[in-house]
Amino acid sequence: MTEGRPEAATPARYAKWSLAILVAVNILNFYDRHVAGAVVEPVRKEFGLSDTQIGLINTAFTVLYGLVGLPLGRLADKVSRKKLLSVGIIVWAALTACTRWVFSYPMLVVTRLGVGVGEAACAPTATSWIGDLYPPARRAGPLALFMLGVPIGGALSFFFSGQIAQAYGWRWAMIWAAAPALLLIPLLLTLHEPARGASEPHETAPAGSFGQVLRIPAFWWIAISGALVNFNLYAIGTFMPAFFARIHHMNVAQAGIKTGWVYAVGGILGGFLAGMLGDRVVRGSCRGRMVIAAVASLVSAPLAYMGIHQSYGALAVALPLLTLTYGLLNMYYGLVYASLQEIVAPALRGTSMAIYFVVMYLGGASWGTIIIGSLSDKFARHAATLAGSEKVTEAFKAAGLQQAMLVIPVLSLGLALVLWAGSRTIGRDMERFRSNAAQALS
Repeated sequence: MTEGRPEAATPARYAKWSLAILVAVNILNFYDRHVAGAVVEPVRKEFGLSDTQIGLINTAFTVLYGLVGLPLGRLADKVSRKKLLSVGIIVWAALTACTRWVFSYPMLVVTRLGVGVGEAACAPTATSWIGDLYPPARRAGPLALFMLGVPIGGALSFFFSGQIAQAYGWRWAMIWAAAPALLLIPLLLTLHEPARGASEPHETAPAGSFGQVLRIPAFWWIAISGALVNFNLYAIGTFMPAFFARIHHMNVAQAGIKTGWVYAVGGILGGFLAGMLGDRVVRGSCRGRMVIAAVASLVSAPLAYMGIHQSYGALAVALPLLTLTYGLLNMYYGLVYASLQEIVAPALRGTSMAIYFVVMYLGGASWGTIIIGSLSDKFARHAATLAGSEKVTEAFKAAGLQQAMLVIPVLSLGLALVLWAGSRTIGRDMERFRSNAAQALS
């Protein structure tokens, strides 16, 4: 059932099972998204790519992801979410598998764009669905658990894709990445959707207009914060394996395993911490979730700087620092996504998430990888010039990438400031939303 108001809340056992399936879908979502990063070095060498070209793949992916996500988010508020999500899985898994037969850089870009189209259906449908499974005071935990798909999917992709690529070639890593969709789609189709607004403590107001989302001040702070955090996280996902390979002299399997540990340990601990603190702090402060996210971002900045600065032989220092950095940045999702759901009507959640994606991707997140890649190439050429070399060797490319990744701690400081500013307005926006909803129902 997708319309109307239910007489009772969703049973706890069924809510947990539905959440488990949606988490598994999101794990596959980010497994397939990160497989390109896991095999970036063999792909770069086979096609003779620059870091700018590598970054461009992800930039094109995320720009299209954001643009396509807007109509898909609108659909998520109007049609069956499980059917829309199932179609999305089919599209992204099929295009991931098709990368097996890619033999040129333009073909590689096209297949990754197709993956982006399919994956754009995931977040709007799933977060809207979860919002109808759990009431506001218990929503940060489930959303944080759902967003653990980011580090878990990334970790599994880096763990397995690097080793498959090392043993059988990077194309077979793409085939294996698509295979779990054959199991997940039937499981997803067995679920029953809750009614929109099913978990709200009171009767909900009508969705309102598209423009109402854009008139919420806190929404814009959240969207800007999304641009900054995803600038950093996409840069990490795309270039971290290359960073380990070039700076710490690892092969593709070793770099994948190390990146996998960063995602698994840091991301999972950060996600659980965000869910636990987010649902606890909201009982005493409506702005508490945003404040915690701001503090986490602030602390991540010096850790990122020190971790990136470590040279060959200092992996024992670099790895835990980068793991902590990723964990602190990953706290963002459960905390901020839960805050976003509290300032829009339930029937507008899919749309608001899609608008958020458009604003934050086009506003900065999409450009993270191409900016890092371009800076890496520029710094590598500069290092070669200073050394009097006409050829940009792998050693110069390593130095260039290390310098380029120092953008990450700088933007983490900016992220902390934006989240803090958003925390100053979100309380008033929540009160305004509740007041408007009450008037609409009276």
